[in-house]
Amino acid sequence: MDKILSAIFFPAILMILFTRVTYRRSVGFVLTLALIIVSAYKGYIDGWGLIAIEAASLTVGLYITDRIVKKKKTQRSSIKEKD
Repeated sequence: MDKILSAIFFPAILMILFTRVTYRRSVGFVLTLALIIVSAYKGYIDGWGLIAIEAASLTVGLYITDRIVKKKKTQRSSIKEKD
């Protein structure tokens, strides 16, 4: 049960965290994907269902970071227009 919960939340949270730290979605994606691959190689992922859950969570993380980046860009452009 704990593997399922961590597969649901950790990839999305890591994607958001790495993107915020590196300021690049692609770097955040690659780092998160690398951690998932290493955990699968070490044997912490049991079966295709868990891999599918992690992939879905990573997709949600990409969606959230995309929305955050777009929101920040619109805020910056509106601030520049006011000046």
